[in-house]
Amino acid sequence: MSYALKPIILSKPFIGLEKILNEKDLVKKINKEDTKKNSREFRAIALSELKDVKQQATELVAEKLRKHPHLAPSSLSAYTLVNDRILRSIAKLVLEKMFPLVSPTKGESISVIAVGGYGRAEMAPYSDMDLLFLTPYKQTAWGENVIESMLYLLWDLGLKVGYSVRNVEESIRLAKSDITIRTTLLENRFIFGESTLAQELNKRLWSEVFKNTASEFISEKLKERDLRHKKQGSERYLLEPNVKEGKGGLRDLQNLYWISKYVYKIERKEDLIGFNIFSANDLSLFSKAENFLWTVRCALHLLSDRANENLSFDVQVPIAKSLGFKNTDGLLGVEKFMQNYFLHAKNVGELTRILLARMESQHVKETPNILKKIKKKFESADTNIEKGFSLTHGRLNI
Repeated sequence: MSYALKPIILSKPFIGLEKILNEKDLVKKINKEDTKKNSREFRAIALSELKDVKQQATELVAEKLRKHPHLAPSSLSAYTLVNDRILRSIAKLVLEKMFPLVSPTKGESISVIAVGGYGRAEMAPYSDMDLLFLTPYKQTAWGENVIESMLYLLWDLGLKVGYSVRNVEESIRLAKSDITIRTTLLENRFIFGESTLAQELNKRLWSEVFKNTASEFISEKLKERDLRHKKQGSERYLLEPNVKEGKGGLRDLQNLYWISKYVYKIERKEDLIGFNIFSANDLSLFSKAENFLWTVRCALHLLSDRANENLSFDVQVPIAKSLGFKNTDGLLGVEKFMQNYFLHAKNVGELTRILLARMESQHVKETPNILKKIKKKFESADTNIEKGFSLTHGRLNI
């Protein structure tokens, strides 16, 4: 089996994690206890060691964030690394110690892949781990045992894991028919196991699913966004906004990234300048909004000690205080904090408009039907548009 992983780069404040999360040392320490232990005893020892490592690592990151909450954007990769190292250690123990194969068949291989936010390497303190267990063909008894053992260890560690078990063919078929699965697979990252399976999946996704379907993807993501906004409350300026799902929140920013990656295969938001989608000023607004929203979300998780995304009245004051917003003669710190929040939410909406308008001008996004009809009417009748107005790519502009 191949043992390759795209490296997670830690920022300086979190470098101490490398020592705590040393996979070789952890696996070696657990294996030392394996001399005369049965499988149940070995599992208990492994779980105890893994819990200790997880606690040390997460406490290190949380302590840094409590003292310096504005490190939150850098902490996303730190939390991702904690999960990566624990998951890889578990996979190695399960595959090599609990269910080793002497002469594996073609069907007895597996690729463990992070998808969604975990695949994007953006993990808040209490984010879910979303996994795809990719198999070459139909599931085998060996594969079932391996996956079940890995999942139970992850759950016993207190991790909230969402997972699916599919082969490559099933993944392609479902990605074609389900936009949510397609989006999840857009953000996939190989963790452990048979890397050729992950490579085959990626190759076929781009050639058979993503290619020539940008307009459909954009249309479906915008419909999904509108339904989400309606569910959360369509107003951008709600008194108790949802940082993740609300209008102008992190999900809207992620939508911009998904659409951009789908259309241009970008890996970094900075690449949007090269495709003439964002100006340097637009990119600055994007980065500031992203950093602020992640800072708020991480602070909210740590304050609530759970995956809380709702910026309710009872948490607004303590979060404002932790982020350094102070009372002045004319304005409370919490009022300044919420003003900042709504400013960034407004900017997210503006960035969405810019992205879609420029994609439309590059003939990526479909022109709205009603404007197509207006344009056709004007062109067929050779009618001049009234002075002060112009029609550009199907949009009526002042």
